[in-house]
Amino acid sequence: MPTFAAHDGTELAYHVFGEGSPVVCLPGGPMQDSAYLGDLGGLSEHRQLVMLDLRGTGRSAEPHDTASCRCDRLVDDVEALREHLGLERLDLLAHSAGTNVAVQYLARHPERVGKLALITPSVLAVGITVTADLRRETARSRDGEAWFPSASAALEEIIAGNATADAWREIDPFLYGRWDDAAREHRAAAEHQKNHAAANVFFAEGAFDPDRTRAAVARFQRPVLLLAGQVDLNSPPDAMAEFAALFPHADLVVQHGAGHFPWLDDTDRFVSTTTEFLS
Repeated sequence: MPTFAAHDGTELAYHVFGEGSPVVCLPGGPMQDSAYLGDLGGLSEHRQLVMLDLRGTGRSAEPHDTASCRCDRLVDDVEALREHLGLERLDLLAHSAGTNVAVQYLARHPERVGKLALITPSVLAVGITVTADLRRETARSRDGEAWFPSASAALEEIIAGNATADAWREIDPFLYGRWDDAAREHRAAAEHQKNHAAANVFFAEGAFDPDRTRAAVARFQRPVLLLAGQVDLNSPPDAMAEFAALFPHADLVVQHGAGHFPWLDDTDRFVSTTTEFLS
């Protein structure tokens, strides 16, 4: 397992899958071990994937300064990885909360980004609001499934501000295109892969500057892919269309039947879409 030193001396780990031109991959969670990404459904057969374990997650060391886990400060770790790999420019792929780091990296180092693939992205860094009504509308597309009544009730509790750990667990099926044994295993593993203390710091005050980030995104002239899951409650397609419209050259692809982890729901479709974009 290769490692490198961040600018503050924290030892960070990354994992390499496949061969060829590298794509640096940033996990979500936030602050989740990159293991949950696997090799993105076999994308490593087409491009080399460099999976970063963010500080305090996976095989990376805990930082001495826990405030360094704030989203905007993680940008420095991506830049340190680029320097370590000796790359003039990065092709970046980020998932979920990791996309907040990716777009802030773009804002700070636009000349260092080649292609940018945002997979079921979070919208916090660019200040888009996902409304409760949009989440309800997305949820209702699943109303024929056996788990829907309890999950829908839990969603209403969360929207009303009465979120509990049980309520968050009840809505897990909304994150997957199929709530089958594979999805349950994936979700159960995720519970043990996340640094919850670091995740709280990720969102700390000062983590996001949406106006600055949106301005940088509007100037970015390189290709961007936004891949949304058709039934993803976390990143609904309508919000993803709003996100894509911020870029001058972004393609929005909505993967049919997919949730928040589209490489699990339809491996072939996900790999073909991302490979075509990254090739």
